[in-house]
Amino acid sequence: MSRAPTGGRRADAVRNRQLALDAATALLTEPATTLTVEAIAKRAGLGAGTVVRAFGGKDALLDAAVSSLLRPLVDRAKQLLEEAKPEQALRTFLAELMDFQSAYHGISHELRGLAVPATTELRAELERVAREMIAGAQRAGTIRTDLDADTLAGLTGRTAFAIARSDGALAGAYLTVLMDGLRPPRTEPDDAPGRDRARRKGR
Repeated sequence: MSRAPTGGRRADAVRNRQLALDAATALLTEPATTLTVEAIAKRAGLGAGTVVRAFGGKDALLDAAVSSLLRPLVDRAKQLLEEAKPEQALRTFLAELMDFQSAYHGISHELRGLAVPATTELRAELERVAREMIAGAQRAGTIRTDLDADTLAGLTGRTAFAIARSDGALAGAYLTVLMDGLRPPRTEPDDAPGRDRARRKGR
């Protein structure tokens, strides 16, 4: 007895997987939406069982969806690190990161507590590149050195996330203030105390 052809089933599986990925990605842009297998299946026009079979569960589905979104962001950050001066690379990276976080509202909330190895690896890669940008700018003297690169990377990452969740119209202004705060503090000349004393006497 000859076996039934499986090419059609494989094509359907590939199609269903892409539909589920597209649905999950679309739902991540909607801040009020909770991602469940049922919600993803409904958006994709599939049955919940079909979505589960395509990925094995919600964790794997969201890991695939978010990692596919993060990969271009990681590649872009690496490109900036190679092609731009460190401080400019950092500023551009943070602006694009905030745009990404603003567009995909649900990522951090939806991934909390899930097993998402591919996404976790890409997030770590983003943090590593950001630290390299900061360390390079510190060596160039354009970013303060009283705090280490790890600390500054954590501060800028959290601040960028908060900015992305605030008024988008002010994102550029917030970023300017953030970058100003990263610059080395100004030091007074050695004779500043003498000038202050002379100024007080002249009053």
